[in-house]
Amino acid sequence: MIATRTPDSGTTAAATGAHDLEIVPVRNYGRWIAAVASLLALVGLVGSLAKNDNLHWDVVGKYLFADLIFDGLATTLWLTAAAMLLGLALGTLIAVMRLSSSPVLYGLATGFVWVFRGTPLLVQIIFWGYAAALYKYVKIGIPFTDVTFFQAETNSLLTPAIAALLALGLNEAAYASEIVRAGIQSVDPGQTEAAHSLGMRPALTMRRIVLPQAMRVIIPPMGNETINMLKMTALVSVISAHDLMSNIQDVYAQNYQVIPMLVVASLWYLALVTLLGVPQAWLERRYGRGTTRAGHVSPFRRLLGGTVERLGKNSKERNR
Repeated sequence: MIATRTPDSGTTAAATGAHDLEIVPVRNYGRWIAAVASLLALVGLVGSLAKNDNLHWDVVGKYLFADLIFDGLATTLWLTAAAMLLGLALGTLIAVMRLSSSPVLYGLATGFVWVFRGTPLLVQIIFWGYAAALYKYVKIGIPFTDVTFFQAETNSLLTPAIAALLALGLNEAAYASEIVRAGIQSVDPGQTEAAHSLGMRPALTMRRIVLPQAMRVIIPPMGNETINMLKMTALVSVISAHDLMSNIQDVYAQNYQVIPMLVVASLWYLALVTLLGVPQAWLERRYGRGTTRAGHVSPFRRLLGGTVERLGKNSKERNR
């Protein structure tokens, strides 16, 4: 004979009431007050700028889509793309050299990073722009002999655009090498050992096994480096490389409208940085598949998703 226990009426009532409880989220009134205050401050700032006569919005509108501005934008964009390609290719090579067991390769790579990361970018741009003051001719031949295979004047070879590309690319290579090295070291060494046990050569292992896995660590900081490179091209205006900032400076040197022209430059830089953020987010999602970062949702999607979820919940409650 099995004894059973019948729950008393108090226990049954408590269990039934627990199912009918409604979960109410905590009201963060302080957060809403801070958000409203911030929004009001932002609206006030935008309104103040919009009504400020010293900004000369007519001048901003006149030069925002001027041909001179588009010529500078073209130079800025190709400088950014070429410098990043040079920096990434050379940086990957330097990162592999720093991870090499050869003391010569390690020493050369470390010295390169030490020089180009340890000196300001502006100094490097000026140095390459005025390299003719150090070497009048660029010669390629056999050292310590008079045999020369190639010779050209430095000023004709190192134009302002080429000097800017060398300065930006070599400086970026020093930083990119550290990013790539960190990404390579984040991959489990067992992956390399397994590839070598299958007979894969070191170069093939690096290209097919290590680097694809390291990309999820490399992409986020490298995307930031690309955005930073776009803005750093403004420094080449000191050697008149005819980028966006150089052309802006040429204009306000003639019409003395410094602030309106800087507003034009800021609007274009903001637009370009916003566009660059789109492929960066896509690459982060693609190479972050299978990790917690792959589930990252943008603030706009979270807000939209939360709103849709609340609307669906309210609709269900009304249909009950």
